[in-house]
Amino acid sequence: MVIYGVALLAGCMLVGLWAGDVLGMLLGVNSNVGGVGIAMLMLIFLGGYLMDKKKMPASTEDGIKFWNGMYIPIVVAMAASQNVAAAFDGGLIALLASLVAVVASFALIPFLNKLGRPKDSDTQESTPPHKPRKVLSASSPSHARARARHAR
Repeated sequence: MVIYGVALLAGCMLVGLWAGDVLGMLLGVNSNVGGVGIAMLMLIFLGGYLMDKKKMPASTEDGIKFWNGMYIPIVVAMAASQNVAAAFDGGLIALLASLVAVVASFALIPFLNKLGRPKDSDTQESTPPHKPRKVLSASSPSHARARARHAR
């Protein structure tokens, strides 16, 4: 059922947020440290484990996919906006580091795009050779039909 997928995601989120709070306290930071990331990793590993053991039906996967499309991007965007606010408070060096990271990411796009494409030699080997064209003789019945069509 779809509700089981939603329950699995909610359980991972609650445990991840708790673990992030505990990690923040252990580090002496008055904040959640990596709770959303911990929750996502738990969901990936737990979902993979359940799929391997054939304990997760397709309808349960649909519940996870639903919230994956709705909720997780919103949480990630909220966390990113907190990081941007912290970067503004951190000063010029934090803004410079973020701009360098963005520019480097954009510069890597063409390289990563080339990695995903097959090489030309691979595509030529996989295509079947062309068949020779069938030569029609003047006395063949199909040649006579072609001439009759052309005459009309």
